Amino acid sequence: MKSHNEMSVTQLDEQLRQTPFHPRQQALNVRDDWTVWNGFKFANSYYDAEYEYFCIRNSCATYDICPMQKYYISGKDAEAMLNRMVTRDVAKLNVDRVTYCCWCTDEGRMIDDGAIFRLGPDSFMLTCGSPCVAWFKKSAFGFSDVTITDMSDNIAALSFQGPTSCEVLKKMGLDGIETLKPFGIMHFPFNGDDSKTLMVSRTGFTGDLGYELWIAPELALDLWDTLYSAGEDYNIHPYGEVATNMARLEAGFIMPGLEFNEALKTVHFQYDHTPFQLSLGWLVDFKKPHFNGRKALLKEKQQGPEYTLIKLDIEGNKSAEEAYLYNNKKCDTHIGYITSTMWSPIVKANIALAMIETKYLKGDIWAEIYYTKELRHHHIVMKCTVVKKPFWTPERAKITPPLKY
Repeated sequence: MKSHNEMSVTQLDEQLRQTPFHPRQQALNVRDDWTVWNGFKFANSYYDAEYEYFCIRNSCATYDICPMQKYYISGKDAEAMLNRMVTRDVAKLNVDRVTYCCWCTDEGRMIDDGAIFRLGPDSFMLTCGSPCVAWFKKSAFGFSDVTITDMSDNIAALSFQGPTSCEVLKKMGLDGIETLKPFGIMHFPFNGDDSKTLMVSRTGFTGDLGYELWIAPELALDLWDTLYSAGEDYNIHPYGEVATNMARLEAGFIMPGLEFNEALKTVHFQYDHTPFQLSLGWLVDFKKPHFNGRKALLKEKQQGPEYTLIKLDIEGNKSAEEAYLYNNKKCDTHIGYITSTMWSPIVKANIALAMIETKYLKGDIWAEIYYTKELRHHHIVMKCTVVKKPFWTPERAKITPPLKY
């Protein structure tokens, strides 16, 4: 038997799963540029990553989120179980609403972040980037009436983002979609058939106006065709992982594997992170009853986190990827590192997320940047300015009804 390294690209490709939308995406991926997410063949880009990014910002675009993990959690103890597991107070979440959340180990180290959809008084859907069913079942221990069902393969999901996305959904026949508020949920008969349900949430990972569409896998291609037919006059286009990473960074959203390591996957002690280190302290509700990691997180809140994730505007336009941060231009003391960075086309700035030792937050911050120009290696040290708010937060992402285009 051949080892993993000896397998051909074709053999590896055959072992990857395909999402229900893959036939349409395969035809549009002119660069044949793919990556892997949870064992699925997943588009890195289709035509040009920057073009796809501008589709998100100027028109509308789709992103396949089928590989995302989806779990139904139901029963009379479902709310209590989730409240015991996550740091946010689930009891405050109304039916047909969505909330961002995270869950931690008893040491307060973050396992993952995700979204909780409240579908009914005793029924929820929790979505996250990595498989977590084992942790959820452990968290359900001691609760007599709670059922956890992995629905990852039973729900096809498509993220639909951009300023014209609402207009396309209206053209698609989703009456009343313009009344849906951010983090809200609506249900529609698909193509007028009451036996087929399309769930739409006003959620996304781009910081722009956008929605996520949830449907049975056997209806996925019909959904794609209907959506693309309605969006033909609005320059609808698919986008991949590269454009996603650009848009989410402008919005100041964190990404696992870049801003944080999932606590159950790390080997080195404290190479994982806490919500307070990731500037997610607003997700931790100490007013509710006990939850995983409460004692450790309360101690950290009182003492302050050792590191803090911050947003930076870096002078110049050279990429600060994997750059070290220092407290002066001489680079005397190493105080942190860049986690994600890019030249933002819409902000017109060299932006970054960075992890820094909290005690240095009030002082100067300098980035040591290495770059290559015409095969020559160069080294510069550039001043950084801390940015408090997201780099880009358009009003159109918040208002209801959305602007007409």
